[in-house]
Amino acid sequence: MIRMKMNLGERSYPICIGSDLLYMAKEILNIKGRALILTDSGVPKEYAEAVLFSVGDGVIHTVEMGEGSKSLSTLEEVLLAASEMKLTRGDAIISVGGGVVGDLGGFAAAVYMRGIAFYNIPTTMLAMVDSSIGGKTAVNLGGLKNIVGAFHQPCGVLIDVDVLSTLENRQISAGLCEAVKMAATSDSELFEYFEGKSRDEIMKNAQSVIFRALSIKKAVVEKDERESGLRKVLNFGHTIGHGIEAESGGKLYHGECVALGMLPFSSDEVKARLLPIMAALSLPSKYDGDIDAAIEYATHDKKAVGDRIETVFVDKIGSFCFKKMTKEDLLTLAKATF
Repeated sequence: MIRMKMNLGERSYPICIGSDLLYMAKEILNIKGRALILTDSGVPKEYAEAVLFSVGDGVIHTVEMGEGSKSLSTLEEVLLAASEMKLTRGDAIISVGGGVVGDLGGFAAAVYMRGIAFYNIPTTMLAMVDSSIGGKTAVNLGGLKNIVGAFHQPCGVLIDVDVLSTLENRQISAGLCEAVKMAATSDSELFEYFEGKSRDEIMKNAQSVIFRALSIKKAVVEKDERESGLRKVLNFGHTIGHGIEAESGGKLYHGECVALGMLPFSSDEVKARLLPIMAALSLPSKYDGDIDAAIEYATHDKKAVGDRIETVFVDKIGSFCFKKMTKEDLLTLAKATF
């Protein structure tokens, strides 16, 4: 098992990566008290049941799978479940699932009784390499992604790579895209690892890929926990990507939208190296939807300030720069790309 530590002073926490860990969740993460274990209908039941067995005293609460569960109504459902359990500040919410469940459970923990312990146990590649750490929690509102939320760091993160065996290839690829994204901005050696390999070849070293991707994000979060500066680099591919995700209405996975969103903000040199990796992972490189509508969503994103939005450009693998752009700039760039 690989152990990492997110160093944030009193909000520091362990990140544990390995195999066959679910039944040892309580011991590994030092979970105390009772727990509401939040999962969704798309996650194999045995994962949450294994965590419940480890914790001993808790209840499993299952929400519907999909982005639709990142809503205020589902948040209320989770909070009512916590209240009915009579959870106290000495208890916890544990998310067992992908990014939706992680964001939802983290936000519920942030606001229930003004904040209780939260543990994240991601079960998708996307969540493992990205959203499982960092403390961003949120739900969607009015078609805008993650517009209502809070920073609430987990007390521990447990990543069991064995659960990846139940994911379809499309989900694996969408998750790996977030690792490619971080490598493009911050780790040229990791990016080189992806080059010339098939998805199956990459996944032979899944634990190492997850560790390298999380190491990048950990270093960024430790320097800029509240996204006042450097942490915005993690938004590479997300500006137009979030707009495409909203416009597509769920037809495209988050990682697929990020893949598309990276292209307009990459130099020709970077695109030449990025496109073969995307092809090997069966990620889309063309967008046939309504790009005007996608940009409209993008410019209403929470990252917008006034009439401008700060974007991340990659001119050379392993480095990046920030640029402020208007809606018209984004539209021109997107149309030139797609």
